[in-house]
Formats: sequence, C-alpha cells, structure tokens
Amino acid sequence: MSRSLVVTLTCGPEALERMAQALTVATTAQAAGIPVSVWLTGEATWLATPGYAERLHLPHSAAFADLRDALLAGDAVTVCTQCAARREIEAPDLLPGARIAGAATFVDAALADGAQALVY
Repeated sequence: MSRSLVVTLTCGPEALERMAQALTVATTAQAAGIPVSVWLTGEATWLATPGYAERLHLPHSAAFADLRDALLAGDAVTVCTQCAARREIEAPDLLPGARIAGAATFVDAALADGAQALVY
C-alpha cells in the first residue's frame, strides 16, 4: 500500500500560524516523495490566486509564496468548488497548477488506500 497525504486548509490571514503549518507539512511530505493533495477551502482559497501569498508574512516561517509555488509545481493544489463560487473565483483566476474541484473528488482522495487526511 502506498502512502499519500491529503491536507485541507480552511483558514486565511486570521490564522497565519495554522496556514504556515499546513503548507510546511504538505511541502515537507512532497519533498520526501509522498503524493500530496492540498485542498483550499474558505478564506484559504485565495492562496491559489496571484499576489495573495506574497502579501503574507510570518516570522520564522518559510515564505508563503515559496511554499505555495512548490505545491503548485507538483499539481497538488485544489480549490473547493463552493468556496471558489462564494468568492467569485473561477478557473482562469487561479495560478497555473491549481484547479477547482468538488466534494466527490475530495472524498476520493481522502479515502484512497494509504491516504492520511489532515485538517488545518
């Protein structure tokens, strides 16, 4: 059985430490060769749009844009369909490597053999 990691990030700039932790865990797993899927929900959906992560800063943390870009390079970033719609975010608004998908796709990823799901 192969391992994979599904990370759901639910917060925005009101919880930068949680956001940094989720992105750091995901990129660390990715760097170790573990398949990673990061789901952005709620205010976290903005991370998949240009310029957003560049405005965020947390002392003693890797740059949010660098963490995001590593995940985008691995095609690991998915934005919740409903969350995107509520914010009027459409596929052309996303950075390359990000996609919009719904609950059925999330359930498939979270219930795959060997998957470990984390929520931040």
